Amino acid sequence: MAINYNGDISVVLDFQHRTPGNLRAFVQATLRSIKTGKASDVRFSSTEKIEPVPMMTTKMEFSYKDGADFVFTNPENYETVTLAAELVGDAKNFLVENAPVTVVFVEEKAVSVEIPPSVILTVADAPEGVRGDSANNVQKAVTMETGITVQAPLFIKTGEKIKIDTRTGKYMERA
Repeated sequence: MAINYNGDISVVLDFQHRTPGNLRAFVQATLRSIKTGKASDVRFSSTEKIEPVPMMTTKMEFSYKDGADFVFTNPENYETVTLAAELVGDAKNFLVENAPVTVVFVEEKAVSVEIPPSVILTVADAPEGVRGDSANNVQKAVTMETGITVQAPLFIKTGEKIKIDTRTGKYMERA
């Protein structure tokens, strides 16, 4: 969610509700300012009022990487949005051309990217499994087209497409 904090609109990255011993309860939150892009830890008391800011989500597709930035296109009107690598975060490990994503906007400015729970990627490099290693559920490290390394079963070969859980970064099944 996005909130108005000290006259600046910030996106809530993480929060925890704490009740320490005999003290009053408070909420510890990590906020990222939209103007500066800097993240900060803030402590709110349980009586403080917070003003939420409406967020809009738009279905877009990843187009290409422009240096360190990522370019996304709206398939309906072909408008493009360029996001810095720090806003894309770990989602960059699962982005391939024309991959569907959800871009979150606050006051006409893109603030984050949400990817689907699983993606299908092509194996770029898979070393051969060692003969005799098949006694148990043995896995090997395979490199995907995006550059990330995933643990996959020994039967996966270079060029195959596999499904990966984007929340954990683990192999799910062949595609």
